[in-house]
Amino acid sequence: MNIVILAAGMGKRMRSALPKVLHPLAGRPLLAHVIDTARTLSPTRLVVVIGHGSEKVREAVGAPDVQFAVQDKQLGTGHAVQQALPLLDASVPTLVLYGDVPLTRASTLKRLLDAAGTERYGVLTVTVDDPTGYGRIVRDEGGAVQKIVEQKDASDAERRIAEINTGIVVSPTRTLEAWLASLKNDNAQGEFYLTDVVERAIEAGVEVVTAQPDAEWETLGVNSKVQLAELERVHQRNVAYALMEAGVTLADPARIDVRGTLECGADVSIDVNCVFEGRVTLADNVSIGPNCVIRDASIGAGTRVDAYTHIEGGTAGANVVLGPYARLRPGAVLGDEAHIGNFVEVKNAVMGRGSKANHLSYIGDSDIGARVNVGAGTITCNYDGANKHRTVIGDDVFIGSDTQLVAPVRVGRGVTIAAGTTVWKDVGEGELVLNEKRQVSKTDYVRPTKKKV
Repeated sequence: MNIVILAAGMGKRMRSALPKVLHPLAGRPLLAHVIDTARTLSPTRLVVVIGHGSEKVREAVGAPDVQFAVQDKQLGTGHAVQQALPLLDASVPTLVLYGDVPLTRASTLKRLLDAAGTERYGVLTVTVDDPTGYGRIVRDEGGAVQKIVEQKDASDAERRIAEINTGIVVSPTRTLEAWLASLKNDNAQGEFYLTDVVERAIEAGVEVVTAQPDAEWETLGVNSKVQLAELERVHQRNVAYALMEAGVTLADPARIDVRGTLECGADVSIDVNCVFEGRVTLADNVSIGPNCVIRDASIGAGTRVDAYTHIEGGTAGANVVLGPYARLRPGAVLGDEAHIGNFVEVKNAVMGRGSKANHLSYIGDSDIGARVNVGAGTITCNYDGANKHRTVIGDDVFIGSDTQLVAPVRVGRGVTIAAGTTVWKDVGEGELVLNEKRQVSKTDYVRPTKKKV
């Protein structure tokens, strides 16, 4: 089949310079969700109709399997589909979707496609408690679809109909072209409605069939920031329930945000207010504390991530302890049983098995061996103002508090670095490193006191 996605509208009610279909839901553009669903149906042609902000839309969702048709003037949904016709395969049906309706499931669309086959005209409808604002499905006494009437054009009796048009339709492509060409814009909006095609189909003797989704939220679109927020909660609820069905323990399913993909092993627990972005993998028995942000990361089995930890592009092995208030930046790789404690930042650095940096440290552009102790206040001075340099530390090194390692520098296995030392030269194995200092004590010292006014 062909799939046409209508994405040309401006979205004035969004009150934003960003095209409506590019507003994010779960961290990705609305339109990207629709394209992903379309791809699961393996279309012959996938065409996105663009208009307002067309260059931004192309940049955001452009791909080898996506073609674009341009609707220079937004003259209605029927007119929009007309712009896509030259790019379609006329020998197969065409399914029409909407770039601002992101949550329709592929199973629902498959149901509609199966009902329509190759010769019938299919309409996805839904029955709602409040149909205000939607086109009504008007049927005859036998239940056959007669027409679709828009809210502004409906009579009082028609407005009481609860079955509404979602706008999602499938049609034989060869006849669709002729039907679209016959549309008129003599309606309250002065537009060419795709919904009017159903009457053309009936007049031509083509059977009109309908299908309904399993859930009403599958058909909800976005026209305002309020509706966008409502759909965000629907989506996150669905993700949370799927995680729990798979065995994940969520402290509160209403307080988790997954803005990408989250893969979890057995016996994973996630506390409240956590955000997962990009592709995140949590192995068996991982526990995530409250208020963590984890992006594009892999966390090994048995690892504990404590509260307020931020991970971006990092990898942690098994039985690692992270946080609270730790930060892993891109290129951070932690070996099994490593500890990264409060207010420690690791970037583009490898820490070996069992190594620890428990307090107030910065480790950047470094290779740290196994069983290394990094004392509080230690920093790797990796940037000379123009270039980054690497620090290499061997196994079993003890680094005292308040140490500065000025890269490029190598510290051999088993070295002890005294507290308050600046290391700017390579150190051989097993040595003690310190900057010699002379401590002075004075007797009979009187501390100044505050003068009374």
